[in-house]
Amino acid sequence: MRKYLLAFVFFVTAAWAVNVKLYLKDGSFHVVREYKVEADRVRYYSTERSEWEEIPLDLVDLKKTQTEQADRQEKLEKDAKVISAEEKVEREIQKQITRIPQNPGVYWLDAKETHTIKAAEATVHTDKKRSILAKMAPIPVVTGKGTLELQGAHSQNVFTDGEQEFFIQLSETERFGIAKLTIKGDVRIVENLTFVPVTKETIEEPTMVECFRQELTPDGLYKIWAKDPLEPGEYAVVEYTESKLNIQVFDFSIKAK
Repeated sequence: MRKYLLAFVFFVTAAWAVNVKLYLKDGSFHVVREYKVEADRVRYYSTERSEWEEIPLDLVDLKKTQTEQADRQEKLEKDAKVISAEEKVEREIQKQITRIPQNPGVYWLDAKETHTIKAAEATVHTDKKRSILAKMAPIPVVTGKGTLELQGAHSQNVFTDGEQEFFIQLSETERFGIAKLTIKGDVRIVENLTFVPVTKETIEEPTMVECFRQELTPDGLYKIWAKDPLEPGEYAVVEYTESKLNIQVFDFSIKAK
C-alpha cells in the first residue's frame, strides 16, 4: 500500500511541475503548459483556453518566471530522490520479512543467514527455594522478594555491534523490549521480584533499555534495537505480561570490538 501512495505522490508532484506560471510585470500571471521567447514576443500555450497565444516580451517578468521554474525543478528532483530512498528502504524491509520464520521467537540476520536466539531457562530464586520458570505457569506466590536469574555469568550469544537489530515474532500480544542484566557471581539477574501474598501479585522490576520498535507485519513481527548503542555487558530481549511472571528471556552479550 505504501509504495502505491509514494507513486501517487510522485505523480501528483510531477503533474504539478508541468504547468508554469508566466509572470507579468503588473504582478499577475498566466498558467501555461510551455512558453518560448520569439524576438519581442512571448508565445505560450494557455492551460485555461487550451490554445497558443502571444504577449509582448516587455510585459513579461521573465526573470521571476525562470527563477520559479528552476526552484520547482529543484524541488521535484529532491522529492524524487526522497521517494526513491524510501522505496529502497521498503524493499529491504520486505526482504527481511521473508527471511524471518513465522514461529514465535527472536531472530537476527547476517548477510546470508537467519539466526535464532533460543529462549533461556530462567530460574526464580527466593530465600526459600529456586524454581524453574515456565511460560504461563508462574510459581506459587510466597511472601518476600526474589530474583529471576540465568545460569552463567555470560551469554553464549555474543555480538560486537552495540546497534545490533533483532526481530521478534510474538506468540501473543505482550510487552517486549531489551533488558540489561546484572552479573552476580555465576548468574545473571534478569529482574528483581516482589511477591505480594494478599493480592497474589508479583511486582517485576527489570532494567529496561530505551528501544525503537518497528512493526513489520500485523501478526506480531517486530524489529527492535536500542535507541543508543549498547555498552559492553549482558542483555536480553524479553517478552512478558506485566505482573504475571511469565517472562521469556532471549539472552545475549555485547562485547567490545
